[in-house]
Amino acid sequence: MAEGGPSGLLLIDKPAGITSHDAVSQVRRVMGVRRVGHAGTLDPMATGLLVMGVGRATRLLRFIGDSPKLYEGVGVLGVETTTLDAEGEVVRERPVDVSVQELRAALYSLQGDIHQIPPAYSAVKVGGRKLYEAARMGEELVAAPRRVHVHAFNLRGFEPPRFRFRVRCSGGTYVRSLVAEVGAILQCGAHLAELRRTAIGPFRLEDAGSPDEPGALLPLERAVEHLAAVSLDQEEAIAATHGRVLGPTGIAGPYRALDPAGRLIGVYRDEGAKSVPEVILALR
Repeated sequence: MAEGGPSGLLLIDKPAGITSHDAVSQVRRVMGVRRVGHAGTLDPMATGLLVMGVGRATRLLRFIGDSPKLYEGVGVLGVETTTLDAEGEVVRERPVDVSVQELRAALYSLQGDIHQIPPAYSAVKVGGRKLYEAARMGEELVAAPRRVHVHAFNLRGFEPPRFRFRVRCSGGTYVRSLVAEVGAILQCGAHLAELRRTAIGPFRLEDAGSPDEPGALLPLERAVEHLAAVSLDQEEAIAATHGRVLGPTGIAGPYRALDPAGRLIGVYRDEGAKSVPEVILALR
């Protein structure tokens, strides 16, 4: 059965001082729709691109969340904070005697696959509790390290103790943790002062609207256009529309299942000798 109401993607430029959830709530009010979600949270102090899904597109947002993200930011050497960013309390200050070559080398050393422990002030859950809730009560919970990938971490300017940078990284990367690690490598400490997300996969900040003026919906198919595509015959398409198991394709990772007319039925993934649905969209 087809689902009613508008469906598609929105590109939103989140301002500082509000949460990503606040931005979603504003879009819901402006558009008069209930089903709105986003792919990839931004902290309240951070600004920039949020990709939102409306209606059926909310079911595809997880395929965007894994896309590489591009950020522009400012770090401050010599000052460590509880939250690793400018919103936290200062816990330690140290003198800064760092050359531009040393700083550039520190950033370069963090490229590639690295393991990050989620910050104490983050929404990651341990034992059903969010880390930031425990931290605010003076309790220390530690989440398991997670592997992330830093494609590029480049120095854009250095006016001690502040440095400007650009980083392209995998989904799930904590940029404030990267900045804090730079400070640890240089043995002077550091925290994140400013952060702006400028891209998520193929989506760019310059195409974004505001939470109060969201702009036009993009086709929901844009959420998975980076995935491999498989065109099904009529019999397979009917089976896929009902969420049935298909034969394997040999494709690594999720892929788009298209009907003979090229319309998106959903997303499938090979699982051994069969292909199983991850998301099935009601055709309209």
